[in-house]
Amino acid sequence: MTQRPQARPLSEGLKAPPAGARTAAALDTTTAAQKAAALAAPPQPAGERELGKTAVALGNVTEPGFWLRSALVKSAGPGRVVTAAGGSIAVDLIPGDGSAQLSLAAFRALNLPLTGLPEVTIFAR
Repeated sequence: MTQRPQARPLSEGLKAPPAGARTAAALDTTTAAQKAAALAAPPQPAGERELGKTAVALGNVTEPGFWLRSALVKSAGPGRVVTAAGGSIAVDLIPGDGSAQLSLAAFRALNLPLTGLPEVTIFAR
């Protein structure tokens, strides 16, 4: 298993969900302001490069923040995912193995079905 990066800028200051949390709303500890900032990422920032398209599963729901873990990501850093419907959100990119995973906060902010496997395009900065 690939080790997570130590610094995840979009996830700084977020806390883990409370013990006993069972609903998506209770598990998602991001604030409305944090969601708005992640969704307000420019559509195509300068220097951005496409890493590819992949289906994403819901990642560890107790891991706060806006992140994507994928084998398409070779080094940790800032990025963005774009849904087939055109939704876009800034995320922390994390190298990973196996199926791509997207955080609960990102799924909810993009209004993606939690049990679906939506296809997204991954961009790195």
